[in-house]
Amino acid sequence: MCFLSCQLVLVSPTGEQYDCLLRHLRERIDEGCGETIYVVGMGSDGGDYGLDEKDMEASVATVRSLCEQIEADLIFLRERVDTGGKMRDYLIRRRVGEQDFLEVRYEEVSERVAVVGNVDAGKSTLLGVLTHGELDNGRGFARQKLFRHKHEMESGRTSSVGNDILGFDQDGEVVNKPDSHGGGLDWTTICEKSSKVITFIDLAGHEKYLKTTVFGMTGHLPDFCMLMVGSNAGIIGMTKEHLGLALALNVPVFVVVTKIDMCPANILQETLKLLQRLLKSPGCRKIPVLVQNKDDVIVTASNFSSERMCPIFQISNVTGENMELLKMFLNLLSSRTTYNNDEPAEFQIDDTYSVPGVGTVVSGTTLRGLIRLNDTLLLGPDPLGTFIQITVKSIHRKRMSVKEVRGGQTASFALKKIKRSSIRKGMVMVSPKLMPQATWEFEAEILVLHHPTTISPRYQAMVHCGSIRQTATILTMNKDCLRTGDKASVHFRFIKTPEYLHCDQKLVFREGRTKAVGTITKVTAYAVMMGIRHQSPFRFYVSLPSSFNHILKNSGFSISSPSSSSRLYPQY
Repeated sequence: MCFLSCQLVLVSPTGEQYDCLLRHLRERIDEGCGETIYVVGMGSDGGDYGLDEKDMEASVATVRSLCEQIEADLIFLRERVDTGGKMRDYLIRRRVGEQDFLEVRYEEVSERVAVVGNVDAGKSTLLGVLTHGELDNGRGFARQKLFRHKHEMESGRTSSVGNDILGFDQDGEVVNKPDSHGGGLDWTTICEKSSKVITFIDLAGHEKYLKTTVFGMTGHLPDFCMLMVGSNAGIIGMTKEHLGLALALNVPVFVVVTKIDMCPANILQETLKLLQRLLKSPGCRKIPVLVQNKDDVIVTASNFSSERMCPIFQISNVTGENMELLKMFLNLLSSRTTYNNDEPAEFQIDDTYSVPGVGTVVSGTTLRGLIRLNDTLLLGPDPLGTFIQITVKSIHRKRMSVKEVRGGQTASFALKKIKRSSIRKGMVMVSPKLMPQATWEFEAEILVLHHPTTISPRYQAMVHCGSIRQTATILTMNKDCLRTGDKASVHFRFIKTPEYLHCDQKLVFREGRTKAVGTITKVTAYAVMMGIRHQSPFRFYVSLPSSFNHILKNSGFSISSPSSSSRLYPQY
């Protein structure tokens, strides 16, 4: 969100001033990814604040005219009185087109919110209440509709990455309505009626599912992180782990304290006190703000993208206390990330499916560029580091068929003439213009968050980078050994298969609980083995599964069976 500060110029602007205001508003709308908060009556020269009734009405009329010029909605938020008179806050949001929603719904404002916290903090229950509009009965009724697996329903614990959506109309009202039989949500109807959609990424809270939670945070690229804390349990278990992960990935965090209806007042205050102390600590350096009314919501939402402010909500899923404040905050959230649609397309795969009657389907996030129906892209890297051409047969976004997707949007693609078994999580689909190359080795600047002993060369752990999740070993580093709190430049090598990486990507280096975070600084192009494959003067034999035969043939290898006399020795 960005403030536009102008006081008397809005009352009766000249033609030149009007054009300047219009240009300024367009810039702010673009910076705010389709929306911004506009303050009417705030002086930009340090003078008195506020307007009288007559000037306020004239200023609002000017702002409304500006919104019509850029096809945006003007939504009133609040009015307050200052030394010079009245001030009003408005939410300006770019209007969704009136054409066929199947083609234009990618235009809607959409944010991704990762939901993390310790087990039994009430994550799935809160999402059930928010998205289905029914309060919980205190025994897990609200969360049952969100679970994907039988063992989740039996244990009441999330073990996978779930996705749920919450839609807001032009007036900021929730449009989610479960079907008449009490079943699931109709995503198509929600997106059709919404001018803004929040996508929740429901992550597991139990420690044994930490790798799934890390994959959700790195692979799904959330805009914000909602940290859940049970008021009766306090800051326990994985709470600090998840908070540290969000901070390491530079994801803005807001906190929701749940179960306040069943928590004694003294225990609740103690939890809040410990939470504020943790957020103010040198490792976090946040400014905690207890949200108690609508004014607090507007102030925190307006300043949230600065990353320093951390709003704290206190809610009950059973009584619904303060639930409206949380919904208002979600409606006002605005992403800071902008994407250039003129760049070559890049899409990371985080899951694969085989759909009857459709074929192979991949889902993931568009990192940049524009992908259209029937586009030809390069899919890879395969186990040998090569990329193959594929064609996009159909595109679905929020369970709706669309003709294109843009940077920052999640989508699913049906692909022509390729088997699901040849695709894995971590692969990418990129434009041929990028001329992609796979890599076995890369360098990164890392910070060790926690390790009980020391890290030295030949140490192996799991690397999470985007949707990539693979074991890597440390070849060299610029220090003899690393301990908790140390920074170093480290040279890694993947163990199993080469991957597609580029500089400035964030990574998490993990063994058990999170150990280190960092940024990739150098990528070594995968060219050595390619050269050996075509230039080596000798043949060699290796035992591979039969499923690799087609990969080897397509990559230039000559496949033959060794004779009994030459089975153990390379032949020159």
